[in-house]
Amino acid sequence: MWRSILFLVSFWGHIARCYPAAESSYQNTLGFERPNDWEKYVQSPATNIISPVAIVSNYTQGNITNVDGLLAGQGVTTLTRNDEDLVPTIVVDFGKNIAGFLSIQFGGAYNTTPGIPSIRLAFSETLEYLTNVSDFSRSDNQDGQKTTPGSDQIAVKSDPYTWTDTHGCEFQGTKVCADGFHGYRYVKIYMDSLPADAPYTTSYGSVSISSMSLNFTGFLGTPDTFTGWFQSSDEQLNQWWYDSVYTNDMCTDTFRENDTEPRGAYSPTLEGKLVLHDGAKRDRDPYIGDLAVSALTSYLSHNVPLAARDVLADLGDHQRSDGWIPPASIRDYTLPLLDYPLWWVVCSYDLYMYTGDTEYITDYYPVIVKVLDKFYPSITNSTTQLLQKGLGISGGYGDYAFLPRSGPVTYYNVLYVLALNHAASIATFLGGHDDDASRWTTRAAHVSGAVNGNLFDTSVGAFWDGTCGSSPCATHAQDGNSISIRSGVANQTTANSVLSYLSKAMARPYGNSFYDNDVLQESFSQRVYAFISYFEIDARFKTGLTDSALDQIRRMYGWMAANDPGVTAWEGIGPNGTKYEGAFTSLAHGWSTGIVPALTNNVLGVTPTGPGFSTYIIKPTPGDVQWAKGVVPTPKGPIKVYWDNSFKNQGVFFLTASAPDGYNGTFSVPVTNSSVPVYLNSQLVSGGENGTDINVVLEDGYASLPVSGLGENTITVGYKVRGKRDL
Repeated sequence: MWRSILFLVSFWGHIARCYPAAESSYQNTLGFERPNDWEKYVQSPATNIISPVAIVSNYTQGNITNVDGLLAGQGVTTLTRNDEDLVPTIVVDFGKNIAGFLSIQFGGAYNTTPGIPSIRLAFSETLEYLTNVSDFSRSDNQDGQKTTPGSDQIAVKSDPYTWTDTHGCEFQGTKVCADGFHGYRYVKIYMDSLPADAPYTTSYGSVSISSMSLNFTGFLGTPDTFTGWFQSSDEQLNQWWYDSVYTNDMCTDTFRENDTEPRGAYSPTLEGKLVLHDGAKRDRDPYIGDLAVSALTSYLSHNVPLAARDVLADLGDHQRSDGWIPPASIRDYTLPLLDYPLWWVVCSYDLYMYTGDTEYITDYYPVIVKVLDKFYPSITNSTTQLLQKGLGISGGYGDYAFLPRSGPVTYYNVLYVLALNHAASIATFLGGHDDDASRWTTRAAHVSGAVNGNLFDTSVGAFWDGTCGSSPCATHAQDGNSISIRSGVANQTTANSVLSYLSKAMARPYGNSFYDNDVLQESFSQRVYAFISYFEIDARFKTGLTDSALDQIRRMYGWMAANDPGVTAWEGIGPNGTKYEGAFTSLAHGWSTGIVPALTNNVLGVTPTGPGFSTYIIKPTPGDVQWAKGVVPTPKGPIKVYWDNSFKNQGVFFLTASAPDGYNGTFSVPVTNSSVPVYLNSQLVSGGENGTDINVVLEDGYASLPVSGLGENTITVGYKVRGKRDL
């Protein structure tokens, strides 16, 4: 029987290629509705109040009754300690990373000795770094005197009451203190007091706890809040997409004085505004470079563009007189980073393209002019036309990883080209800025030529990083090489060479490292940043190396998902897949959520080419993914897409999509050769006699054609569709 079925599939595949209008098996298979149950992947809690889900039993010790009462809120959990007793200890697990303010419902406390019975709390994203102090607490980043030693202290009252973790101290301004906000998965509760808290608290007595919960302050991304979604034949890709959305939701929060970065980051101009923090646990300050990824994740999943806009506008408002733009509010907007003003331009372009926010881009256009025409020319080598770290005031400036680089660094220069070209596009879209567009495009071409002429290492086929003295450092970085492709500095031949080298030199079981060796610093060749890896993954998709792009995603996101705390995306991965900065590492970091734009823009295939998706392209790059469907939000409504590549080995493909009225799209579908028939809404448009005025462009294995108007449009490759398929 199976041989007969296989024969028929093969036979009809042959017939479809030779006689595309003939009856074929694809009529009954390709394009039929696939599962539409993406909600099952959503990681958001159902409400802002979250209760623990388990007790980590091997940590339980001491005199404790009814330990499990903490979970259900039924019955009272009591911790009792007398002299010489083991310290009563409970570790509760909230099931995944969360962030907010913990509340404990105490049933009361008593003691027969002086002092109030004390409970101490330690928070951690992992069990690995769970100790008597938190893996990170806000006090760790404080200058001068710390509010806490890393644990939060509670003087438990004798009568029942609810305690909420609030930043500050209960006595004398310095005794029995808590840090307030925390990001964590696990909480260690133990009966102990700090000597420094005497005479107010004691380690002895009895404390009753009725229940505990967390007030989640991030964006509550329940299924009904999703304006964009993704689903495919690959269950793991689906889950990691939603895991990263949840990571980003944790970082989307209101800017508050007592739970943001304590090193001079509080800003009255941000107070009370919705922002995209860098991380949920730390540093909790909105950094502009992080938005290059996290803002895209936000635009493609939820209708909260204000979280990115508020940050962009605030940093633009703090532009320095020489054109430089601060990376964040930290140190009263003075932290000297060299790359982040360029990211501000890139992120402003992204905001414009994804949301169509003309008011923002018009208001802040002068900021773009000033940063590109004043600050960066001041650190440009007039002979080479390259940005050169060390010129002007740039010598002491850092970047996203505070790397010890110098000279004409490839990363800074290719990012400069990207920013210049994006700014030129903004100028053209707005109109009335032709001189700016021409000047920036010309400069970008000069810098691009200089990068190719001066910074390419022919011995390995990739770009150098920077200089060591007067010569290139014998090292190559992921950032500059990847962004050379996105910016167009690298042509197709160079892009293939670069990506081949990165695969050979940087592939690790947990992703691709951000350097090929340790010339600049120990272990750089073993460190993985999902942030910069996004640009490499995107470059692989854009270069046609889909299989390697998906492989890199699976290694990196698979590693993070499989290791504690699970679900959320890490700030960085260190040697052998460890947390790259130990306990300090943020394990819910928005800049690591690049799988969201990578899959939506490339696998689903939807990318804006005009402001607010007024023009757009749908170009799926399937690889081994058999089908994908999803929704991409735009200012005028959703773009809906569904494609099916289940019979790719037989040269057929199905795509159907719809977009809001007035939008103009380009649909690009994979074809095996120029003679394969392509149909738009059952009309032959390529691979035979084209009876329409539609111009189909055949290039790089794709057939591309313009599509406009309201309603669904269906393209089939290799066969003529019969009947309508619903999105």
